Amino acid sequence: MSLEIDVRYLLDRIEIQDKVALYGLGQDFHQADAENKNILEQWSELFTPDARIDITDLGMGEYGLTQYAEVMRGKGLKGGGLEVSFKAWQHIEGHATVKIDGDTATSVALHFHSHEARDGVRNLIDAGYWYDTWVRTPGGWRIKTRRHKPCYTNTYPVVAGPPFLDV
Repeated sequence: MSLEIDVRYLLDRIEIQDKVALYGLGQDFHQADAENKNILEQWSELFTPDARIDITDLGMGEYGLTQYAEVMRGKGLKGGGLEVSFKAWQHIEGHATVKIDGDTATSVALHFHSHEARDGVRNLIDAGYWYDTWVRTPGGWRIKTRRHKPCYTNTYPVVAGPPFLDV
């Protein structure tokens, strides 16, 4: 490979890796009780407008980008959706393995998503992988298709924490 090709590959890989984090940031910057619920502020830099997100392994379905955002934050991103069940969450997106082929790429990234239920009785943990196909666009790399593959998705009861948390 030439130096130019190697540098292009590295820049593409870094951009894709950085963009993987935008999924979690889009979720987490727009918590349940936040006034601004527009997760598309971050996700528009991550997904193509016609992206498909497949979460059938969670028993839900496959969605277009706007439809998926509304599953998370309700119609028109004004409240509702899955946020009704949760009062807080954190989405940690791991480093991706990336394979680039010209103007397309694939990646697999670990994720760990935690959710605190509104009832204060349980928490939800979702750990698994994102399988993504990417395309190079005039605005940079974007995900065209995303598939969720869970390792486990469980609820855990809330229990008293260690004494130092009582202070």
